[in-house]
Formats: sequence, C-alpha cells, structure tokens
Amino acid sequence: MRRRMVTDSVLPPRIPPMLWTEFFIPTLKEVPSDAVVPSHQLMLRAGLIRQVAAGSYSYLPLGFRVLQKVVAIVREEMNRAGAIELNMPAMQPIEWWEETGRVAAMGPTLVRLVDQAWRRGTVLGPTHEEVITEIARAYLTSYKQLPVNLYQIQTKFRDEQRPKSGVLRTREFLMKDAYSFHVDKASLDEGYQKMYDAYCCIFSRCGLPYIACEAESGPIGGDASHEFMVVTDAGEDYIARAEDGSYAANLERAAMAPLSDAACDRLEPLKEVHTPGVTSIEAVSKFLGCRPQDMIKTILYARSAGLERSAGISPASGTAGILPAPGAAGFQPASTTAVAVLVRGDHEVNESKLRRLLGGAALELADPDLIRRTTNAEVGFAGPVGLNAQLVIDQAVTVMHNAVTGANKTEYHLTGVNPTRDFALDGSNVIVGDVRSAAPGDRSASGSPLVFEKCIEVGHVFKLGTKYSAAMGASFLDEHGKSHPMIMGCYGIGINRIMAAAIEAGHDENGIIWPISIAPFTVLIAALDTREEQVMSVARKLHDALTAAGLDVLLDDRDARPGFKFKDADLIGIPIRITVGKKGLAEGVLELKERRSPDVQKLSPDAIMPAVQGLVGG
Repeated sequence: MRRRMVTDSVLPPRIPPMLWTEFFIPTLKEVPSDAVVPSHQLMLRAGLIRQVAAGSYSYLPLGFRVLQKVVAIVREEMNRAGAIELNMPAMQPIEWWEETGRVAAMGPTLVRLVDQAWRRGTVLGPTHEEVITEIARAYLTSYKQLPVNLYQIQTKFRDEQRPKSGVLRTREFLMKDAYSFHVDKASLDEGYQKMYDAYCCIFSRCGLPYIACEAESGPIGGDASHEFMVVTDAGEDYIARAEDGSYAANLERAAMAPLSDAACDRLEPLKEVHTPGVTSIEAVSKFLGCRPQDMIKTILYARSAGLERSAGISPASGTAGILPAPGAAGFQPASTTAVAVLVRGDHEVNESKLRRLLGGAALELADPDLIRRTTNAEVGFAGPVGLNAQLVIDQAVTVMHNAVTGANKTEYHLTGVNPTRDFALDGSNVIVGDVRSAAPGDRSASGSPLVFEKCIEVGHVFKLGTKYSAAMGASFLDEHGKSHPMIMGCYGIGINRIMAAAIEAGHDENGIIWPISIAPFTVLIAALDTREEQVMSVARKLHDALTAAGLDVLLDDRDARPGFKFKDADLIGIPIRITVGKKGLAEGVLELKERRSPDVQKLSPDAIMPAVQGLVGG
C-alpha cells in the first residue's frame, strides 16, 4: 500500500469561524442599580466584566480581548522606545518599603498580610519602586551599564477604602510601570522625553482624546511629573487648562497669573468689631455685610520641625511634599510649630503647593489646642495682625485692601486690615507665594482664561531623582571610580483605566462606541434569516475573507430578530457591522454600517471588502 507523503504543499487548516453562538457574551438589558458612571454601566451590560468583590472584577471574554489589545499597544510602544520588559512579584518585603519610608507615606492603602508569621513581613505592592531599585543595586554597578529602562505589566493592589466607578477605582488593577536609571540629569531628561513621547503614541493609538498636563508627584515622589488625562464627568481629578491651549495642569499643581493690585482711594483705619458666635467666612460676611473675597482667611497648620529617626529606618525617607506623619512607625517629631497660611476668603489652600513652598515639610491641620495657644483665642478668630507664628501669605492676599480678618481674640474680628501696614509681607518669618488652588476667573501666565474640567488619569510620568536610589543604596561608579546614587525616572499606565476612559469618551444611549484599535472585534457580521443556506454561506465566506485579511470578525449566527441583534451590536460597540439577509441578497446587496454613524450603505458583496479595508485603514 502506497503511503501519502506530507509535503509543504499541504494547505493549513481552515480558520474556524468566530460564532456568537459559540462565544460567551452575557449581555444585560437593564442597567445595574449599583453602577453610576457610564463606563461601569456599559461594561456590565455588554458582558465585559463581572464583579467578584468590592473593587475586584473578572474580565469576561469580550473585556479580556480589549485588555489584550491595550496591552499589545503598550508593549509595542514601550519596546519601540527602548524599554526592556521583565516581571516582578506582587508580594514584596516590607523592609524595602521601610528603607524608603513609604510604609508611613502610603498609609492605610498599603495591603499587608498578617494572618501568618511569614506574611507579616510582606505587602502586596501598589507599585514597584522598591523592588526595581533592589534589582538595580544588585546588578547595575557601573556608568557603562546606564541608562537602562525596565518595565512590566503587572497586577497591583491597594486597600482602597471606597472602591467605586467600576474599574476606575479598585483594589486590584492592571498596570504598566517602567523605571529608568541614569548617571545624570541630562540622561534622565532624555529618557523622560522618550517615555512622554511613547505615552502620546500609546494613548493616540488607543483612540483616547487625552490631555497631557503638569502634575504633582504625590506619594511616588520626584522633582517633576506629567499626567495624561481624559476629560469626563466620571473622573475624580480636575485639570485647569488655558482656553488658548498654552497650558494645562492638575488642579493640585495649576499655577495662575498673579492678581493685580486694585486701586484704593483710602486705607481705612484698623477697627475691632464684636462678632459673637460668628466664625465661618459665610457667617462673618453676612454679619458684617462684606463679601468672602474681602476677607483674609487664616488657617493654622502644625509643622514638624524635624523627624528623629528610630532604629532600623533609613534617614533618606519620605516623599517629595509628603513626609511620614508625626508619630508614624520609626519616626518621632523633634518639635512642632504653628504655620499660619493666609488666603482670600473665597479661595482654598492648596496643600500640595504649601508643602512644596515649605520644602516638603510634614504638615497637618492644627488641633484646637495649638490654635488656642498660638492665637490666644478660640477656633474661628485667627488673623495675621500681631500673630506670633510663621506666616505663609498667598499672592492674592498681598494686593488686598481694607480687608476683614480674625482679631486673635474670641468673638472679635478686625476690619480695615491692610497688608504691609498691619502685617509684614517680608522678613525671616514670612513667606509669600502661590499657595491656593486655581479658581474660576483665574488666568494662565499667558493671560488666557483657565477652564476647569473633570478627568480620568490614565498615565503618569515622574522624574524621581535619587529618592529611592539614595535610600536603598543603589549606586554606580563613574569613570573615575567615584560612587553616585543612580538618578531615576518612573512611568505608569493604568491598563484597566484605558478601557474605561475609552468608553467614557465613546458611547451613546445605545451602548459603547469602541475605537477600532482596541475594540474586541473589528467587524460584526449580522446574519439574518440564519435558516437560509445562501445567507449563512455568504456570511461565512465573508467572515473567512475578512479574517484572512487580518481583521477580528464575529459572526452573529443567532436565530433572533434583526432588531434584537442590532441592539446587541450597538451595546457591545463593534466598530463595523455588516448585515447579510435574504431580502438584501435578493437585491444583490449587503448593508455596511459604522457604529459611530447613523448612515447605512448598501453595497454589492464584491464591494464590501474594499469598503471595510478603507474604514480600518488597511
């Protein structure tokens, strides 16, 4: 008997069709009662996710396909920018976090495992600065090995007290984090720009209408940072941007043009007024018949003059702008003094700016006892005139005239208060600067009005400097054999947040409108009259041809009414829908519709492939 030889000419097996009836798409008709923001509602209704516990979700097949496409884009752009992928464990030794002082800085959001003895020395990482720095100190010892950028795509954990908004605020999340190591600032600046540019490419490819803005570094630390934001009412961050597009910053960071000194015909005399039981800005304004913007608000903070290190804690601890809280494990305050912060009555103190202006001092609102000792009055009657405390004065206060403020005397306020005449604007115990949050009516440095918008943060890049390398001893030898701490950068992207942001930016009353690049499928073929052999034959051939052309195609072969199929198609948001039906075939046409458009094209079967390729850019 002659045997059949297997040769290279044997055809590859036919690609099996991706059929709706064989896939897993558990769509919901009703909006879940506990889902508030559109992305959460639609991810549940479209069968993308299912909640496992508060702040923890399973990604169902459609959602996982989107996640995989986002990850692929992130990985491609990171590799293109020269970053090298690795993988680090979620479980980390807490002693490394103690080296950098971040056990206190992260506070209760740090997930600790204490149910068994061996776990008490570990945490589940919300980020991986300590782990990557330990790797660097072990293997990077010479300037010849630098710069290097290492990244991972890894699950993170944080003990979020109030998880909400679906995957936007969770306890478990997927993140891309990269860390770069450099010999000097110039190298860091170059690496930072590469990551900034890579992020722009990533978010553009994901179809996000993003804004890059200046940002605070927060508990990560560092000298400079930028956030990448998507404007949406579902966001929890705010940005201030100039109308002319010249400036954008997170509200924690946003700077404003200085307010001008308004003309004043006459400086009123300083006068003490009895204001019994009146303590708030609103109440005082009403009682005295003035406006909040005519008042000087004096807010007292307790400042730790120094932190004495207990045994076992690195002295190079804390973060830029946020130091371990007084009394935190391993640290004790050397002394506490009062800092009086002056802002206009209609303005708010920006604590991030305040800490930066004070060089990263550990600050917290003063308790009533410190307020009484500093002002010789009950809470609600503090003012700058005659106050024995360091004054931090916002620029807007310096141009006020005939203002109202507390008299440092219980149940009394002062009117006719004028800076310079009644309290100093200079001196060893006075700092003048920008310590307030931007507000409506403010302008950018260019003079353009500032616009305020709610946003979702999808990415953040930091210039860390030597915060972690100095604390953990990650040093290199230069060409002269001298040791230096490595200069670091840090770059994070919320993978899950990209999904949610894309939905927030692209949806209507019928469902999701995915960008083509991250849609779970590119094309949906809706086969009507599925019991008709010709309909299914044409639908399957079209599926195979589009799949062979490199497109992700889902064939809806359910025996269901057209309206039911079209509603599901709009809900899950596949960008292109092709309808194959008995009536259309009799007329020699198929229907082509983009999800983002109400228009329907009727094309011959031969014209469908070029039309689809034109839509996807192929």
